[in-house]
Amino acid sequence: METYGIEKYGVKPSAVYRNLSAAVLTELAIKKEDCMLTDTGALLVNTGKYTGRSPNDKFLVEEPSTKDDIDWVNNKKCSPEQFESIYKKAQKYLSGKEIYLFDGFAGADPAYKINIRVINEYPSQNLFMRDMLIRPTDSELKNFSEDFTILCAPGLKLDAKAEGINSEAAILLSFERRLVVICGSKYSGEMKKSVFSVMNYVLPKKGVLGMHCSANIALDGSGGTALFFGLSGTGKTTLSADPDRGLIGDDEHGWSDNGIFNIEGGCYAKCIDLSEEKEPEIYRAIRHGAVVENVVVNKDTRVPDYTDKSLTENTRVAYPIDFISNAVIPGVGGHPKTVIFLTADAFGVLPPVAKLTKEQAMYYFVSGYTSKLAGTERGITTPESTFSTCFGAPFLPLRSGIYAEMLGEKIEKYGSDVYLINTGWAGGAYGTGARMSLKITRAIVTASLNGSLAKVKYATEPFFGLRIPESVPGVDSALLNPKNTWKDKAEYDRVAQKLAADFEKNFKKYERMPAAIVAAGPKAAK
Repeated sequence: METYGIEKYGVKPSAVYRNLSAAVLTELAIKKEDCMLTDTGALLVNTGKYTGRSPNDKFLVEEPSTKDDIDWVNNKKCSPEQFESIYKKAQKYLSGKEIYLFDGFAGADPAYKINIRVINEYPSQNLFMRDMLIRPTDSELKNFSEDFTILCAPGLKLDAKAEGINSEAAILLSFERRLVVICGSKYSGEMKKSVFSVMNYVLPKKGVLGMHCSANIALDGSGGTALFFGLSGTGKTTLSADPDRGLIGDDEHGWSDNGIFNIEGGCYAKCIDLSEEKEPEIYRAIRHGAVVENVVVNKDTRVPDYTDKSLTENTRVAYPIDFISNAVIPGVGGHPKTVIFLTADAFGVLPPVAKLTKEQAMYYFVSGYTSKLAGTERGITTPESTFSTCFGAPFLPLRSGIYAEMLGEKIEKYGSDVYLINTGWAGGAYGTGARMSLKITRAIVTASLNGSLAKVKYATEPFFGLRIPESVPGVDSALLNPKNTWKDKAEYDRVAQKLAADFEKNFKKYERMPAAIVAAGPKAAK
């Protein structure tokens, strides 16, 4: 029996299947798991109890060679002994089972790619990683040697008390052993984001900034790479999906001295309320070879109901990026002319668009701001400020200042224009004002991409120190200064002061941040 070297991980399988086709993995998943096909031939998976990532169950191993590098404020630690105990249980659990391997790459730029081996208990998860990693050619596979390995045993439920962890699930990352061990959770996004965490440790040591963003590029050969940062609900996927521009990638990228490159070989898109009219590219990508998670379907017709939230609001689909008609393959582009930070400000006080200085760019990058709406989570009755360091706090092993400083150096070196774009509310907070129309936001994005916003006059508003354009092609100038859209100007001042104070409070945790970056933030009245 060919084992492809799996025995070095302490697993003694009954059989090993390596880099199977999408068709074979789909057939095996239906045969061996509780899976079915949708009406378009995509594989439908129910991930059970875990329908999203579990941040409280993710740990980095505290090891002599790397412990001084890790930001332990932002990352939970486990001991080498805890790691070894859980690893041994995973080895024993997987032994005697059929094992599915996928060997592939992370990083579309050959200068910075790393080889990833994935060891799976379930064929559906192996298909997921086949979609998400960059797939090797036959010759590349023949000479493949892994740099990092993910060992995934979702059927193994751990004893939290005995292992000193928080639940039956654990996601453990050892940089010293170049190994990720995942137990107890069948949510495949844990594997995808473990690769991203690895890259966010490896890349900065090579002078490359890892980024949680989407990226696209002009199709007319004029260059014009653009980056879109933003937390969930800000419009990152919608606004980067442009039929007139090529999609480099939808979620994870590196920025090197060569330019931008996609870390992944696929996309992992939300399905909730998906329609062909709103998101035609994603809708049409849900076909044979794709993996759909936790979507409810009609049992007779297998037609998905994308509005059904009964299992989770975090319904997802994974598919190879070449399922998108305007995908750029390989996923590389030049240095970005435009960098966009998206925020859905439910308080309605941030302007529709502002041009940022280098220091402001670093400040708002580190802050990673958006807001939660009333009713989106239990207990939230009014909008709440939400901050996620560098728009990706759960995936950043190193100190946040390292990523901020790299961003500042690169936008200065390559002359990128940086804009903060508010896709949230105007004329008042959520419940009083109105959501910014997609038409207006698209006009602003277009103006930022074609260079129009770099040429107009700007005025600085008092609360956040943001430079607001006096005009934007296709947008009513009266909308550009948010205070002008509020009937109650005094209430605007009060709410703006409150949000500025939220920014200041959040930023206090970055104790080692350079003074120039701190000074670029909002100034709440004392």
